[in-house]
Amino acid sequence: MICDCLAPSVKVTQDKSLAEPINLSSSTLRAPHGCHAQYMANMGSIGSLVMSVTINDNEGRKLWGLVVCHHTTARFVPFPLRYACEFLIQVFGVQISKEVEIEAQRKEKHIIQTQTLLCDMLLRDAPVAIMTQKPNVMDLVRCDGAALLYRKKCWLLGVSPSAEQMKDMVEWLLEYHGDSTGLTTDSIMEAGYPGASVLADAICGMAAIRITSRDFLFWFRSHTAKEIKWGGAKHDPDDKDGGLRKMQPRSSFKAFLEVVKWRSLPWEDLEMDAIHSLQLILRGSLQDEDLVNDDSTVISDKRIQRVDELRRVTNEMVRVIETAAAPIFAVDGSGCVNGWNSKAAELTGLSVEQAIGVPLVDIVDGDSIDVVKSVLLLASGGDSINFGLCSI
Repeated sequence: MICDCLAPSVKVTQDKSLAEPINLSSSTLRAPHGCHAQYMANMGSIGSLVMSVTINDNEGRKLWGLVVCHHTTARFVPFPLRYACEFLIQVFGVQISKEVEIEAQRKEKHIIQTQTLLCDMLLRDAPVAIMTQKPNVMDLVRCDGAALLYRKKCWLLGVSPSAEQMKDMVEWLLEYHGDSTGLTTDSIMEAGYPGASVLADAICGMAAIRITSRDFLFWFRSHTAKEIKWGGAKHDPDDKDGGLRKMQPRSSFKAFLEVVKWRSLPWEDLEMDAIHSLQLILRGSLQDEDLVNDDSTVISDKRIQRVDELRRVTNEMVRVIETAAAPIFAVDGSGCVNGWNSKAAELTGLSVEQAIGVPLVDIVDGDSIDVVKSVLLLASGGDSINFGLCSI
């Protein structure tokens, strides 16, 4: 809380016997920084009250946002009113946490559905179909463009480099990151790519995966500077930022723009899991061209490696299904359950041991039996079915 940003500050004198400096981080009497006071004056705000909104995270609590209240004159907010506001913000934070969790589950469900469709495409026309049909690789994660280099041919989607630039990027990856299976960065300039300045703001972030020895799949993101909203910057042509030692809001903003100018939104862990899963599936489904000229001994070794890769792909798919936030189950040709993930067990109250081998029609509610039978009949004929949830 800042009651009056124009009020003169009082110097704090520390007792010389104290071993450590006085920490005023949590003090309500602490004066605002000169830069922040100038920022408030630029907006015509004299008093302010700031409350943090925190949400649940895998590592505890993290800052989600701030609620900032401004007043055009000096104002002191009494403690009971501040306490009531803090309680309201805590309730708001709980609601935001739920919304974030629901959004994460929605993203995970979307990724699983897209992965399933892409895998189906790979069986029919690998791997070009995931670029030329719908959905494509751009639907898997949030991006502005994508590219596939396969057997010396290039397919481009959205905002992406030209075919010649893509070949140059692949050569750079092979030369400087040849030992890795890919590269993920939110700034290709900081990653050291020489052609980053030519791509300018259109392409800053990149996720690249190697699908064979010389073939790659790319996702691209544009810069984030356009998403920054700034309040309080006093754009006066007579104000000069250069050469000033004193930090000012306008100078700080310019420095921040220089930082984010060549940077995209970071790649989230969920997105990276989806990309790596697709990489394993692609590497398991494609025949590496290096096998063509290998002798029989090397071919045997390669086949062993491919079996290991197939095992890793299978384990990855099992992990995705088991950790999914949505219920997933599978049935065999006779309609008996042969797959039952943890979310299905949680929602139905039936453990994996109780569900496996049981006919699906014996598990669902009586009103849904006819619907389930018709769906199983259509599915057994090879048709793709979309239907709402049945009562179980």
